[in-house]
Amino acid sequence: MNFNINDIIRENVKKMKPYSSARDEFEDFDTAQMIFLDANENPFENGVNRYPDPQQQSVKSILGQNKGLQKKQILLGNGSDEVLDLLFRGFCEPKTDNIITLPPTYGMYSVLANLNDVTNKEVLLTNEFQPNVEAILEAVDANTKIIFLCSPNNPTGNSFSDESVVYLLNNFNGLVVIDEAYIDFSTKASWVNELDAYPNLVITQTLSKAYGLAGIRLGICYASEAIIGVLNKIKPPYNVNELTQQRAIERLQQPAKIDLEIASIISQRALLLKALLKVNFVEVVYPTEANFVLIKVDDANKRYDELIAKGIVIRNRTTQPLCDNCLRLTIGTETENKKLIEALTLSGF
Repeated sequence: MNFNINDIIRENVKKMKPYSSARDEFEDFDTAQMIFLDANENPFENGVNRYPDPQQQSVKSILGQNKGLQKKQILLGNGSDEVLDLLFRGFCEPKTDNIITLPPTYGMYSVLANLNDVTNKEVLLTNEFQPNVEAILEAVDANTKIIFLCSPNNPTGNSFSDESVVYLLNNFNGLVVIDEAYIDFSTKASWVNELDAYPNLVITQTLSKAYGLAGIRLGICYASEAIIGVLNKIKPPYNVNELTQQRAIERLQQPAKIDLEIASIISQRALLLKALLKVNFVEVVYPTEANFVLIKVDDANKRYDELIAKGIVIRNRTTQPLCDNCLRLTIGTETENKKLIEALTLSGF
């Protein structure tokens, strides 16, 4: 591999000077007694009258300690979707470059490609829902900037083999972005541990799933200092608000509670998988390392409508490649899962 980040950064991004906010102009001061007259803020204290920390240093400190990384290797965004969008805007030239995605997968990769006028080359997963490495590399050309891997994958629930990921990292001179939104429910180690070995590796994670903070919209990007530097250059100055930062810190300081919730979800997942095997119209229960399970049924549209009628909302994935007549079920609470199982196994259903 001959990866050089300067070969893939957009020329206009290389040349641009980032916006410098009022709070970027000083650091390493004790701000407790300082008078702030620099940002045209309302001076009356109410907890949110000041602009938030543009670099979210307190949140990054906790994440960095948890992951064994420096804060300069971390970028935070308004949900993972903003992080993904920044990757497009930093490295993909509109109307010229392309990215590779592996359907069935998370739909926002395609949406963001369209939004940024970047071609999305789709290379289907194998029938075992694994990357077709040979086909992926055949699809790569001089303008391919990013390969997106969702592992554990949404909607299939499985993780990609280490061998496939390593081969792509070693043989592709662009960014390999591994979306680990569901990594906390997997027995596999995060690829965060391999950042030093692969300069083209980017990992995205989120506080929306295992941490139960979908409502605050906080996405995370882990990468080399060089890659994070590019993203910091183009991100909005105050992209993560003060309330989000406060709530994230509060939650991150409760690791024991988070671990208990994850353990409960994994335990309930095992019970649901066992129960699904006894449902007469369920044809396949796919292995999962996420907080959901994909199942193949006799008639996805029919079964989806029947569950809606019983007040249970699931996701119908039958229109996705390789997912004919497939439904995706999120693991709920013990009570919610019992109601789901009862609805699925009810006589005459």
